[in-house]
Amino acid sequence: MAKSRNNLLGVGGQRKKLSRAEQNGAGQSRGADRDSAEARRQDLLKKMRERSQGAADTSEE
Repeated sequence: MAKSRNNLLGVGGQRKKLSRAEQNGAGQSRGADRDSAEARRQDLLKKMRERSQGAADTSEE
């Protein structure tokens, strides 16, 4: 470690590396794709829970 206090290299943190698509402004659609994928996952989980709950209800009778 350097004793000098005026060498502040790396103090400000690191910047996120941007892909070419993100640099050209296509980065916003990527976030929307993630949101839609998350919505599909949640919908699928909901359907699976309903099916498993329905199967449990019919087996109790």
